[in-house]
Amino acid sequence: MTALVLRGIRPYGEDPVDLEIRDGMIAAIGSDVDTDGAEVRDAQGLVALPGFVDLHTHLREPGREDTETIATGSAAAALGGYTAVFAMANTSPVADNAVIVEHVWRRGREVGLVDVYPVGAVTVGLAGEKLAELGTMAGSHARVRMFSDDGHCVADPLLMRRALEYSTALDVVIAQHAEEPRLTVGAQAHEGELAARLGLAGWPAAAEESIIARDCLLARQTGARLHVCHVSTAGAAELLRWAKAQGVEVSAEVTPHHLLLDDERLATYDPVNKVNPPLRTAADAKVLREALAEGVLDCVATDHAPHAPQDKDCEWSAARPGMLGLQTALSVVVRTMVEPGLLDWRGVARVMSERPAEIVGLPDQGRPLEAGEPATLTLVDPDARWTVRGAELASIAANTPYEEMELPGRVVTTMLRGRVTADDGEVRS
Repeated sequence: MTALVLRGIRPYGEDPVDLEIRDGMIAAIGSDVDTDGAEVRDAQGLVALPGFVDLHTHLREPGREDTETIATGSAAAALGGYTAVFAMANTSPVADNAVIVEHVWRRGREVGLVDVYPVGAVTVGLAGEKLAELGTMAGSHARVRMFSDDGHCVADPLLMRRALEYSTALDVVIAQHAEEPRLTVGAQAHEGELAARLGLAGWPAAAEESIIARDCLLARQTGARLHVCHVSTAGAAELLRWAKAQGVEVSAEVTPHHLLLDDERLATYDPVNKVNPPLRTAADAKVLREALAEGVLDCVATDHAPHAPQDKDCEWSAARPGMLGLQTALSVVVRTMVEPGLLDWRGVARVMSERPAEIVGLPDQGRPLEAGEPATLTLVDPDARWTVRGAELASIAANTPYEEMELPGRVVTTMLRGRVTADDGEVRS
């Protein structure tokens, strides 16, 4: 592995230093590093952060390789600054057994652009009726760390309680898609004035908040670790603040699109804006940004959800929910959190790398930028601006809600244990 010196890099956006990388590790940081035999690269003006970790990615393999594969999703992740992603279980067949999770894990290793960690299903077939083989998946070669029926809520409180109880013995996290299904039958948009005006069936905030409240109480009773997926309402943030004050072991993620976008975008009936949970109000988005800055919401997760054209280029009611997110996440965080002063670059490292790695217990991701640590890095040009075009993204699908939007901040280079996986917009295999 070639030795590399990054000249004038700014760790966490702080003062420029030289950073020496040898044998996949950060060898030294300072003004007097060893350049002997090393490639020296001018990194003036670039910000160095720990590689990003996404707890919520849909890679679609196996089953929907027409929309995304582990190879194309890994490429999108690397180009977006990610060095680890968690692949959700709603594949076909469902990742509810050791055979499927090991396939995803092995395929991720073969591609090698990011560390791919399969998420196991909580229930068999995501049907919400019988617990899946949690212990077998956790003990498999894939060593599953997180279980979720994402796309479906584990609505049965007894089943959810049992899953949480089992999780304590396995030392894993149960991630909940918080949606009381009896409150969202036929729902198409956030329940409110706009949905009524557009003639779209409303999706009440209480559908999310009631499940979060219930599961926080179950987590408190069982002593389990609960993770709440894609938090979208102001009320949910308040519930999480209360639960954490009570000592509940609960963490929560927010998506970039719920930080930036709101339900006013639905006025065009463009299905690219259809997502689950739905885009909420501008007031909700403001509270979510504040809760992320405060730490009530722990991290940013993309919920990267590629779809085929026929599943998006259709009438609103028939369209599948979901948006691309891996290559735009950093820029949306810069726009919503850094530019307004809600987070500095250390804060970005916390919500996009350190905290997600901590939630699932990754030993070599989200590590400090210090000598002796893995050279798993993301280099960002904070002054760059770029225009999003779905057709130019690495994913097979092109369903981005940011089409033709100019966004700030650009990932220049991604490194996984000293190996460059993406550089200047190109994937390096």
